[in-house]
Amino acid sequence: MFFSTESSNEQSQNKDFNMQKNSKQAESFFKNRHIGPDQKETDEILNYLNLKNLDELVSETVPKDILLKEKMSLPQPLTEKEALVEIKGIADQNQKFNSYIGLGYYNCVTPPVIQRNIFENPSWYTPYTPYQAEISQGRLELLLNFQTMVADLTGLPIANASLLDEATAAAEAMAMCYSLRKNKKAQSIFVSENCYPQTIEVIRTRANPLGIKVVVCDESSIDLNENYFAAIVQYPNVDGEIIDYQKFISQAHSNNIYVVMAADILSLTMIKSPGEMGADIAIGCSQRFGVPLSFGGPHAGYFSTKEEFKRRIPGRIVGVSKDVDGNSAVRLALQTREQHIRRDKATSNICTAQALLAVISAVYAIYHGPKGLYQIAKSIHLKAKGLHSALEQLGFKVSNKEFFDTFYIEVREEQLEAINKRLLSKKINLRIISKLKYGVSIDETTEDKELLDIIESFDPEYKSKLKIGDIFNYHFSKKSAIESRTTKYLQNPVFNKHHSETELVRYLKTLEKKDISLTHSMIPLGSCTMKLNSAAEMLPITWPQFTQIHPFVPSEQATGYRKIIFDLENWLAEVTGFDAVSLQPNAGSQGELSGLLMIKQYHISKNDKQRNICLIPKSAHGTNPATAVMAGMKVVALDCDKDGNISLEDLAAKSKHYEDQLAAVMITYPSTHGVFELEIKNICNIIHHHGGLVYLDGANLNAQLGLCAPGDYGADVCHLNLHKTFCIPHGGGGPGVGPIAVKSHLSPFLPGHPLVKTGGEHAIGPVSAAPFGSPGVLPISWMYIRMMGEQGLTEASKIAILNANYIAKRLEPYYPVLFKGDHGYVAHECIIDLRGFKATSGVDVEDVAKRLIDYGYHAPTISWPIAGTMMIEPTESENKEELDRFCDAMIQISKEIDTVDKNGLDKKDNILKNAPHTAKRLMQKDWNYSYTREEAAFPLPWVAENKFWPSVSRIDNVYGDRNLVCSCPSVEDFENN
Repeated sequence: MFFSTESSNEQSQNKDFNMQKNSKQAESFFKNRHIGPDQKETDEILNYLNLKNLDELVSETVPKDILLKEKMSLPQPLTEKEALVEIKGIADQNQKFNSYIGLGYYNCVTPPVIQRNIFENPSWYTPYTPYQAEISQGRLELLLNFQTMVADLTGLPIANASLLDEATAAAEAMAMCYSLRKNKKAQSIFVSENCYPQTIEVIRTRANPLGIKVVVCDESSIDLNENYFAAIVQYPNVDGEIIDYQKFISQAHSNNIYVVMAADILSLTMIKSPGEMGADIAIGCSQRFGVPLSFGGPHAGYFSTKEEFKRRIPGRIVGVSKDVDGNSAVRLALQTREQHIRRDKATSNICTAQALLAVISAVYAIYHGPKGLYQIAKSIHLKAKGLHSALEQLGFKVSNKEFFDTFYIEVREEQLEAINKRLLSKKINLRIISKLKYGVSIDETTEDKELLDIIESFDPEYKSKLKIGDIFNYHFSKKSAIESRTTKYLQNPVFNKHHSETELVRYLKTLEKKDISLTHSMIPLGSCTMKLNSAAEMLPITWPQFTQIHPFVPSEQATGYRKIIFDLENWLAEVTGFDAVSLQPNAGSQGELSGLLMIKQYHISKNDKQRNICLIPKSAHGTNPATAVMAGMKVVALDCDKDGNISLEDLAAKSKHYEDQLAAVMITYPSTHGVFELEIKNICNIIHHHGGLVYLDGANLNAQLGLCAPGDYGADVCHLNLHKTFCIPHGGGGPGVGPIAVKSHLSPFLPGHPLVKTGGEHAIGPVSAAPFGSPGVLPISWMYIRMMGEQGLTEASKIAILNANYIAKRLEPYYPVLFKGDHGYVAHECIIDLRGFKATSGVDVEDVAKRLIDYGYHAPTISWPIAGTMMIEPTESENKEELDRFCDAMIQISKEIDTVDKNGLDKKDNILKNAPHTAKRLMQKDWNYSYTREEAAFPLPWVAENKFWPSVSRIDNVYGDRNLVCSCPSVEDFENN
């Protein structure tokens, strides 16, 4: 027997030491940084809800028949330090080559002032989409600048606030032209074979379900007759050639055919713009304006068009309006075009943008200004021209004389092996066009030494054959032969006054202070999951090992990225109960479309081509029916019962009625009404019984991880919002990542790509330009899962549900909670009803949303899925103190509503109708309101501690739509003022 020689006192001291040590170790784990309530607060909330523990809460909210029977199999969690060390080792597996591959992707310089003050700044990457414009004026101004930049450079007057990438922008242009076509019998679109290959294939993917025939050939040989409704060309083309399309466009227009030009935005500082040539639409990508390569994304696609088509532009448009005090203000324009409203009548399912990346590109243009952009473009062109001349003098056959930054080189068979060896030894990637033909694209980062490395790779004896000084003797003062642009651009003062770092930093800080982000307070938007985006998660995405990798490099050069992708695919499959995952969809809308296209292809493979009915609950997110139509399906709406659940009776009846045509049902779980429907397994069984498949919208996965798994309870495919559940920040309206997880019978149809092997053996076409969508932000989700582990993810789900129920119970005496589960609990969000206030006080849900600004809060989701309501989701990252502040604000607002009602105050002139209150209004000499300045600005004591002052009063949306202005005021407007 072993006896300890320690005294009882020593044993007690050691026990205390070990407890302290274990406590410190526990605190070091990331879940305790990510999850807001500590154990004391958690116990207080449980006690308030009359619950013993979190497991009891789960048993009261989640149906027992779908609860996980086994824990998720994930690696043990790491601390922040350990995870950063591990991912640094992974990042180092990527090989940094100098890539001159082009194809729409170029290395560029992200100015440090932009990287530090925007890309790495949570005040810029944590805000939500600017639906509450009064607290979004900063990023709205920069998005307006982005639109102005695009409109100016493309020569077309109306631009949107960005799209997902260049290829999907081309597909959106096709859909817009199709809806606008004058000859409704025209079903064909011409796509030049000289477009980027990924663009051609994305167009094919999107055209097929709409019955559009895609004809790909050279533009010189196409007969644009009455069968065509549109034509798409690349400018400069895939091989770098600059073609004047003016005659081509004129001929197309003579046959009522629209022309879309995919244009390199930097080249447009030198060459004739699409608008000057008469193009109807210009699309492209703004990546080379300061946004890193990041293995293919995220990058902001752009879209501009003629004035006459402004009400048909896909995506979001920022417009100028005014507030109630007559001050200029900016807001999202033409809101009635949102897909939430048009549903199955929509021509696009895009409900997001690439706001953060568009902001970076706009600031890049502001920082450099028109002269700086021109100098960058001309430097690139002259370097490419010098390289072209050198190789030509060395006896190589080089392509076109009229090019901006790209040309191709032909070699002989006997030269091939030696050239390839030298390219590899110098770590140079060129585009392989064919066995004996290389493409080369010069970019902003290319130095003379690197040009010489390319030359030496083709001819090691070049020094004895060339006068290098003559070749690289750049003459910026001389006009290049390609400079055909005659119109000015970026003349607005904003692009001509912030060229020093001091000026730019102050401008950015001015804008930053106009927006509410997670750095101010919780953003309790239902179904949008605005949770913590930790610094440890964000840090790796700025490392050069991740940012400087071209998407089309040989696979061995992207080993680190492929490790991240492999891990995420496996972990996401594990936590959702599915068998395979594709990370290609770069937004939730793209995930939706991918899922339905795969379902359709699955039915075709079973000789069930007739299956095209998609059942969608009336409560569904508006993109669901829009996506179904884009996938070539017919939407049939499903009723909901009084409790907000899918009507099983209606589901069963319609499933049977459409049995031979039933393709799928699209459902959200927990439901759009914020509850775990008890009959979810039965719903899936009914659909499967009638031959259909179950598509699950993963918007609310934040309530499920570790508790239940869609793949286990019956879903066949599910898209996951990495920008919600898995911590990729919203960035003021993007980036998003919407991968799809599928059961094994759908895995053969996962999306492929023309340039990189990905997807299943019977893959649908690509849905994004890059093979893996937006891999540049995937390290964020990798870090989140790696640091949380199984226990952390499960606890996060439980706390998300706990926090929502706490808010629901605190607010219920003041605002009815519309939907609850059978045991009286909500899921991770709750819907409160404000409709009753309208009749008695005149106050509506928008008034409450604007009044919340005075308390320093972004409003919850308003009037969706039910008009006149608020959907509140606190997430697991908010502690009890913050939850109480928000609830106190809402309770105080209810008292203000009562004051309007009981005191007979003017229903159109009161503290809620006049909200939000700006500092300027508070300082006005005359104060003729029924409430005090203090009540307006500091309604509760804690508001003054960190007061957020809105920069504008309530914005007049109707005025903005009636007087649509979507770019910065002209120089003449400034002069007139």
